[in-house]
Amino acid sequence: MAARRAICLTAVVEVLRSDWLTQGPTIPEFERAMSSRVGARYAVAVSNATAALHIACIALGLGPGQRLWTSPNTFVASANCARYCGADVDFVDIDPDTLNMSVPALRAKLEVAQREGRLPQVVVPVHFGGLPCDMAQIAELAKQYGFFTVEDASHAVGAQYLGDSIGSCRYSDLTVFSFHPVKIMTTAEGGMLLTNNKALWEKLCLLRSHGATRDPEQMVSGSHGDWYYQQVLLGYNYRMTDIQAALGLSQLRRLDDFLARRRALARRYAGLLSDLPVRLQVQSSGALSSYHLYAIRLEAHKVERRQVFERLRAEGIGVNVHYIPIHTQPYYSALGFQAGDFPEAEKYYAGALSLPLHFELTDADQDYIVAALRGALSESAGKTGS
Repeated sequence: MAARRAICLTAVVEVLRSDWLTQGPTIPEFERAMSSRVGARYAVAVSNATAALHIACIALGLGPGQRLWTSPNTFVASANCARYCGADVDFVDIDPDTLNMSVPALRAKLEVAQREGRLPQVVVPVHFGGLPCDMAQIAELAKQYGFFTVEDASHAVGAQYLGDSIGSCRYSDLTVFSFHPVKIMTTAEGGMLLTNNKALWEKLCLLRSHGATRDPEQMVSGSHGDWYYQQVLLGYNYRMTDIQAALGLSQLRRLDDFLARRRALARRYAGLLSDLPVRLQVQSSGALSSYHLYAIRLEAHKVERRQVFERLRAEGIGVNVHYIPIHTQPYYSALGFQAGDFPEAEKYYAGALSLPLHFELTDADQDYIVAALRGALSESAGKTGS
């Protein structure tokens, strides 16, 4: 742990001692390293993954009167990005095994939407917990129905699908990564967009930096000199700093170590939990999860999730719940969504519990967590049955 921190600190200190703190050479270096790692042509580093989702929608032309569809089993940012653009949002229910967007549900919803003239402009599949969605089938539907696909891979840095790294954009127009502190690798805050489309890349670069350019080829009229810039569209201050990029580069060099430990812990959890009354996320064929989360599903009719949660928290175990279905949030309820709209996401949430999973978790820690869970389940089952 000390050695890992030293590597990160060294990378950051080098930038602090350089001539660049904000927009310097480390950002494009980080972008090149990430695009090379995942096999995409272009990368755009930004301030956070929410910013990435926002400008992805803008770059794809999403606006009022258009629609974005995503999973209800995700953080609200996956849907909010459409609302920032004035577009409408709808959801596609999840598969009860993988907890990702259900392809049969997506296909059925598209068939109805086509008849009603309400097809989505953008679909955002979310790789929940780091497990890739069935992107090949989603790509076929995108071609058939004419929508853009943005992979919300905030959980999935290092994941693989059918032999390709998530982020290659083989089956999508754009992929979004998150480097928030709780994610697999971090830049403290930060995000990145990957694409193979040069025109999208150029637009994203403008959008993250006020829509301003110093490139004469992007200007409406000629440059006045080396000092000159033009704002050619309405953009935002969504830039990453060189300090953050330096941290990201140092983390990227350790990504394989992070992934190996997470996958080992996930295998170990599966064995330790095998005799407990919980359901695990099913790892679909052809997909290799990055295991950002280790989500389990309690049998809600047998135990009280809140009792289990509070008992584990009282024992110093940082369990959490991912996620409250977006359509049940007050903001989205006010838009007309209601309980019962997406039953699989709601049934999963009723028993959802995420167990601690991180690089520095020891086998002894894991044994303690599972023993405490066993006790909490037994206690809750006794109370529920009494």
